[in-house]
Amino acid sequence: MIERFLDYIAVEKRYSPNTIITYRKDLEDFSAFVLKSEATEDVVHVHKKVVKNFIIELSNSGLSKRSINRKLSALRSFYLFMLRLEEIPVSPMATVDSLKFYAEKRIPFSVEEMEVMKNEIEEKGKMTLLEKLIIETLYQTGVRKTELCNLLLQNVDFSKKEILVIGKGNKARVIPVAEELLSDFKTYLAVRLPDSDHQRYFFVNKKGKKLGEKFVYVVVNRYFSHVTSKQTRSPHILRHTFATHILNEGAEISKVQKLMGHSSMASTQVYTGANIEKLKEVYKNAHPRETKKE
Repeated sequence: MIERFLDYIAVEKRYSPNTIITYRKDLEDFSAFVLKSEATEDVVHVHKKVVKNFIIELSNSGLSKRSINRKLSALRSFYLFMLRLEEIPVSPMATVDSLKFYAEKRIPFSVEEMEVMKNEIEEKGKMTLLEKLIIETLYQTGVRKTELCNLLLQNVDFSKKEILVIGKGNKARVIPVAEELLSDFKTYLAVRLPDSDHQRYFFVNKKGKKLGEKFVYVVVNRYFSHVTSKQTRSPHILRHTFATHILNEGAEISKVQKLMGHSSMASTQVYTGANIEKLKEVYKNAHPRETKKE
């Protein structure tokens, strides 16, 4: 049944390969636990107490609450599929809640920090052209690190000054690219040396292979450790920074939603939190009730 579920989310739901790999791992972990604790390979017909015991074991093993919740999410999807097939009358996840925790606030880099990073980039010898492009592409386009690594050579359009990005659920979106970044793209193409199996990818490492997500993370974390005291220095913070900065400059939230590839406005509204002080200032300077006080 697990394989049938994975086929379903791959073909009908069109989940990304990375998501399917993660779901497989989570379900296989649960299957191994059921075999060990219940002496059965049947993961379809389990009692909710088995799920709760699974949570306890994961917690005792030191797994973070965030990771445990991810596994619970995979189980919820699996048992919803079982309900749809009428394999079970009720989901064992029906009364199982996600673990509550306070996630670390994803604080974007400030404009000043990005200016310091720009100076770091412009200092010759500090970083390679590829490392520079990783940071600037993430900041100037807001793409996810997976989308950066999967960017195809054919999807970089120099004449239209845009890139075509394939995001979550294989949804495509077009993102404009600034002239200066395009110029760096052209310089990179002149020295880019992909091997025969990875020619279709725009970004390749020094061995000619498709860029790895871990490498992207290491580059961002390493260089931003020199310009910020923030503990979280991931590619996702650069995506967060992109959205926050263009919202601060007056971009419409609906347009930002499209650039980010969000399926709902709620996901984009997360980035307006850092913008609240500017919104207050706009309100104070523009609303009739406020302006009349002056």
